[in-house]
Amino acid sequence: MSGDAAARGTPPRIAPLSRLFDPEQVPQDPEFVQTRRPAVAAARLLPPALRQRFATPPAWAPEVRADQRLIETQIKSRPAAVLVPVVDRSEGATLLLTQRTAHLHDHAGQISFPGGRVDAGDRDPVHTALREAAEEIGVTAAHVDVIGSLPTYLTVTGYNVTPVMAIVRPGFTLALDAFEVAEAFEVPLAFLMDPANHERRAIEIDGLRRSFYAMPYEAGGRRYFIWGATAAMIRNLYHFLIA
Repeated sequence: MSGDAAARGTPPRIAPLSRLFDPEQVPQDPEFVQTRRPAVAAARLLPPALRQRFATPPAWAPEVRADQRLIETQIKSRPAAVLVPVVDRSEGATLLLTQRTAHLHDHAGQISFPGGRVDAGDRDPVHTALREAAEEIGVTAAHVDVIGSLPTYLTVTGYNVTPVMAIVRPGFTLALDAFEVAEAFEVPLAFLMDPANHERRAIEIDGLRRSFYAMPYEAGGRRYFIWGATAAMIRNLYHFLIA
């Protein structure tokens, strides 16, 4: 970082992990297999049960609170929020995710929740998450019932993200922001809340061992590689629901 940047307090730019390596080619961590736990019971994934869980949360602790490289480099964080939209489908709840466009500077091409940094006019993280979801994918507050939030998560790009949990009523029409969002898709919540579908992958960079969670998902002939901060927040949701 240049002296001018330091004087202005500008956060240093760090190359995203996906530009240092192909995350899908990173081998799985063999030690993780021994740590798997049961899937969240189907009854706990129903919207009424989710609302009750967030209304009266259990004693629990998130498994991971930050990307490893952020902890090591001590970047000054910036506030952000994402919407974690659970769609109340008759065949079972799903999680609505997006794939970011390839040209973006931060997390280009990665799978994420709709969301972004807090703007000056935002009242709180809920306002940020709802505004960003409307702008990015066209899901407005009229279809969204916010039920709570998960602990903040620090990303490698310097964002302190509040995951805002919400139940989304079907009937919405997606309208993707073509600049930021390449695709939006849904994954069964039961799939994501089953640790049998969770992976932890590990790689050595600059002499340091780094690991991240991944949840590969295939549907309609497509393979979606959910990893990094998004997978970590999903993993924390799992621990919250299984506690």
